[in-house]
Amino acid sequence: MGAGIAQVVATAGHPVRLLDQNAAALEKATASIAASLHKLVAKGKLTPEAADAAIARVRPTPIMQDFADCGLVIEAIVEDLAVKQQVFKQVESIVSAECLLASNTSSLSITAIAAACQRPERFIGIHFFNPAPLMQLVEVIAAVQTRAGLAEEVRALVASWAKRPVLAQDTPGFIVNRVARPFYGEAIRILEEGIADVATIDWALTELGGFRMGPFALMDFIGHDVNYRVTESVFAAFFYDPRYRPSFTQKRLFEAGYYGRKAGRGFYDYAPGAPAPTPLRDAETGQRIVQRVLAMLINEAADALYLRVASREDLELAMTTGVNYPKGLLAWADELGPAAVLATLDGLYHEYHDDRYRASPLLRRLARDNQRFFSA
Repeated sequence: MGAGIAQVVATAGHPVRLLDQNAAALEKATASIAASLHKLVAKGKLTPEAADAAIARVRPTPIMQDFADCGLVIEAIVEDLAVKQQVFKQVESIVSAECLLASNTSSLSITAIAAACQRPERFIGIHFFNPAPLMQLVEVIAAVQTRAGLAEEVRALVASWAKRPVLAQDTPGFIVNRVARPFYGEAIRILEEGIADVATIDWALTELGGFRMGPFALMDFIGHDVNYRVTESVFAAFFYDPRYRPSFTQKRLFEAGYYGRKAGRGFYDYAPGAPAPTPLRDAETGQRIVQRVLAMLINEAADALYLRVASREDLELAMTTGVNYPKGLLAWADELGPAAVLATLDGLYHEYHDDRYRASPLLRRLARDNQRFFSA
């Protein structure tokens, strides 16, 4: 991820110091940047001159003292709060008072990381999605301590890197990793109940729902070592709200080391010659699956708007750009009608008496007043 971010910034014309104290990792990172840029040249998306210039702007270093003249330092290390805090204490002792400090964390509190700094008002979250050079979305997150106006300044800076930044509050999962939880969690719940198998659920959500990848194929692609840990982290960060409860099904895959594609096995078997499972292409069952998962996703987006995690526009942009949803969830709710979405959620709540299905107050209000998320 660090190499990808360095590539983005260097391609945008900025000189970059790329730091890793492991010499082999540093060499691998610089080689991957060069290889990635040369691929863009081969595809006609970048001129040879532009690629060479970007490569020349990246200066690898194992010495943090080389950050002394930097105007912005972006951290992309292990997701461990204590480690990140310690790194920023070191960085702050080297950089100037004007240097901005940022974390690429996807699951930790920006406020908690900033608390370790002597000047936390200059700290901010800049969360890229993997792979950083290809993914357009970047979440910009202000900490409680971040000075007024800095988030907008950073948003403009990130936009100048040919990215599509959105502003999010410092809440667990920010926008995408919060709103997308039901895509995985509710799909697993449907599997656990025996309503449909893995292949059928993936078929329903791609062929009938229009999602680019089914939830099980996507979890296998991300890796259960990553996806499960994010779910577990979000669940704990939300004070164990049932909405974000992890599943034992995914935990067992994680414990077995069946991480997905990278391990050769996850929800699917990726061994050479392994037969691909055949989905049960039943339209009625498929529509039930789509209706249930989509209602949960819309409810999460509605609650994020209700709690002012982000604006309507940024919520829509985050989900269509960050995870390639076929439509913005709020616009999708307007298309279906908030009352219809609410009826699905209330039906699930009355059937299971599980608080994971509680409807957002905003969705309930819109349904009651026959209103929409976006005015006509």
